[in-house]
Amino acid sequence: MDEWHTISLREANVSLIDCEHRTPPKAASGVPYVAIPQIKNGRIDVTAARRISQENFIEWTRKAAPQPYDVVLSRRCNPGETAFVPPGLDFALGQNLVLLRADGTKVHPPFLRWLVRGTDWWEQIGKFINVGAVFDSLKCADIPSFRLPIPPLSEQRGISQILGALDDKIELNQRMNETLEAIARAIFKSWFLDFDPVRAKSEGRQPFGMNTETVALFPDSFQEFPLGKIPKGWKVGPILARSKLLSGGTPKTDREEYWKGNILWASAKDVSQSRQTFLLETERSITERGLAESATQLIPRFCTVIVARGATTGRMAILGCEMAMNQTCYALTPTGNTPFFLYCLLQHEVGQLVHAAHGSVFDTITTDTFARSSIVLPPEPVVEAFEIKVAPLFQRILANTIESSTLASTRDLLLPKLISGEIRINHEEVSSGGTR
Repeated sequence: MDEWHTISLREANVSLIDCEHRTPPKAASGVPYVAIPQIKNGRIDVTAARRISQENFIEWTRKAAPQPYDVVLSRRCNPGETAFVPPGLDFALGQNLVLLRADGTKVHPPFLRWLVRGTDWWEQIGKFINVGAVFDSLKCADIPSFRLPIPPLSEQRGISQILGALDDKIELNQRMNETLEAIARAIFKSWFLDFDPVRAKSEGRQPFGMNTETVALFPDSFQEFPLGKIPKGWKVGPILARSKLLSGGTPKTDREEYWKGNILWASAKDVSQSRQTFLLETERSITERGLAESATQLIPRFCTVIVARGATTGRMAILGCEMAMNQTCYALTPTGNTPFFLYCLLQHEVGQLVHAAHGSVFDTITTDTFARSSIVLPPEPVVEAFEIKVAPLFQRILANTIESSTLASTRDLLLPKLISGEIRINHEEVSSGGTR
């Protein structure tokens, strides 16, 4: 590390740009307004961001206009968390966020996102953090004084290229998974909400994308029900007519022998914060003894887990492997071998479940909520045909998720070694395939 120089962000010509200390009015559509919840895993996720008008966007970006490879830094709630600005993303900066911008003379702009994720960065956060009664925070005046080891520019470029390639592949997998799940939801809507195959048969035409054997499973007329018209011969009943409900529990937290074992233990936080269709990782784990001596139980792979109480009631995920869970969630397992039909069904019905939930502070989904639900129940052969159709999509989603998990572990293992100089690399060597 002879060529590394520990200097302040100010000395490295990294500037800090503060946000507008006010919130623009919400608009029905428009430009994303990025707040603290949109900073996730080093990236900006605008999926749930509020929208603001073009007029307010112009006003809010006069002072702080994000540029490609700027870093967005959170000063409150989760102080120190960062995300980089990808090329082509327009947004306005929310309160308690600031921009960090490298001018390129001492810090390569694409390298800045990695510089603010290493061990030295978090040491500086710990040094300058202001502990508050409600929220910890960082002062704008302190951040330019953060001192960090800065590699030579050639190595910064190489580090950026290596880590960026891993991160881009993870993001590509995520986008692919979103597309695959959207296809599965579209097929579910066509078959079980719009009843397109039934309408096609009644009109004497071949339903799009269906073979003759599958078409034959559908009737060619409708019947009247309180829910409206449904295919003839189909029934209406509760979700539990096609699934079994499983509950969880929490081993005593003061018993060390119950925790940090090899059994994943899912909480509402794990389900709510996951961006993935499949849940493969949890914040905490339990031991075999913790499993045996508590109310929790092992939930089979491919069950759908739904958050049943709290601020994130209704969030859900499919278990990518067998794991236990706590009592804030319910798991549903299908009565037949059709887990992906059940997941798609619950995706459609979860809004009604939450609407039917009750609670003095937070909505709470109970066993009675599921028992009192009312859904269309297709014949089992139709459900099985749907499962055959969409199972390859979900299997691909799972494979992509596993690959992304492996890539993320590799990236996180490499990051401190590259930033510290334990592994040396530069742009020219990356281009030719070499490292040192």
